[in-house]
Amino acid sequence: MPQSPNDPIAQSRFLRACRREPVDATPVWLMRQAGRYMAEYRELRRKHTILELIKAPELACEVTLQPLNAFDLDAAIIFADILPPLEGMGLSLEFVKGEGPRIHNPVRTPQDVARLRVPDPEESLGFTLEAIRLVRRELESRGVPLIGFSGAPFTLASYAIEGSGSRHYLRAKGMMMADPRSWHTLMEKLSQVVGEYLLAQARAGAQALQLFDSWVGALSPEDYRQHVLPYSRRAIQIAREAGAPIIHFGTNTNGMLEQIREAGGDVIGVDWRIDLSAAWERLGSDVAIQGNLDPVALFAPWPELKARAQAVLDQAAGRPGHIFNLGHGILPHTPVENVRRLVDFVHEYTGQQRP
Repeated sequence: MPQSPNDPIAQSRFLRACRREPVDATPVWLMRQAGRYMAEYRELRRKHTILELIKAPELACEVTLQPLNAFDLDAAIIFADILPPLEGMGLSLEFVKGEGPRIHNPVRTPQDVARLRVPDPEESLGFTLEAIRLVRRELESRGVPLIGFSGAPFTLASYAIEGSGSRHYLRAKGMMMADPRSWHTLMEKLSQVVGEYLLAQARAGAQALQLFDSWVGALSPEDYRQHVLPYSRRAIQIAREAGAPIIHFGTNTNGMLEQIREAGGDVIGVDWRIDLSAAWERLGSDVAIQGNLDPVALFAPWPELKARAQAVLDQAAGRPGHIFNLGHGILPHTPVENVRRLVDFVHEYTGQQRP
């Protein structure tokens, strides 16, 4: 919930940047900053499945803190996944080794949509909410804010309908085009689930919230406007009650940045397929921006990685409201030393630019 302006965490670089206030150096956190590139995480994964880690609050807390213990990051993000909310709605989720997530009873018919529940997040996702409470207690003394997150209605709908990852979204787009009534009923349910889940995370202690629409770039701007925007906006409106800043992130969204902005969010995340300066010009000066280094750049030799990071920071030009991040999550096998050097460089380079 909203913090006192005098709270040290409220005055952290990250939360000040979310509010487009001046900072002493550009804040940096990295999507998937807790994950397979870290030896500590791989050690836990040898003993536990990903769902076991997510559903055990003490383990989720441990994983959340791993990158904070290793790097000088300006925010933590709770270790979770976008798909467990679908379990609470009545779908059977499994992470299949070598294949990724699989929904065993995908949503294909009006009857399937009608059967989906809209559960209380405390009932269906209490493990993540408890993990947030645990992490907050650990981070309080460090003065580091915690980000909660959810998948956006479109991305969750696509997983629910396709049943797994997809290249062309034939079934999801097919429902949107051929059975709009079922599509809208599904999206209404998902917008409520997502919004209430984000709100519950803020009430549990998350000080910022991120909406991940990882698959939305598969749509045309008009399909986004008609079939997705109202539901992302509704989820954000529900979460807005918490008073926490909201980051709205999607990939491949260059064709619909203005519509993404219209759907809402205090911070808009952009990927590396557009120059940061061009994205900010289109989004307007009344919104903060997050991004946008290509995650593959972290595999480059340090001089090249440094040059690419500097180019992103130079495009931001020290304007209040920039949060440095990747254009998507850290990839497996990313060199840990490059992550450390990148985080330190962002602080050092932008700190020198401040008066």
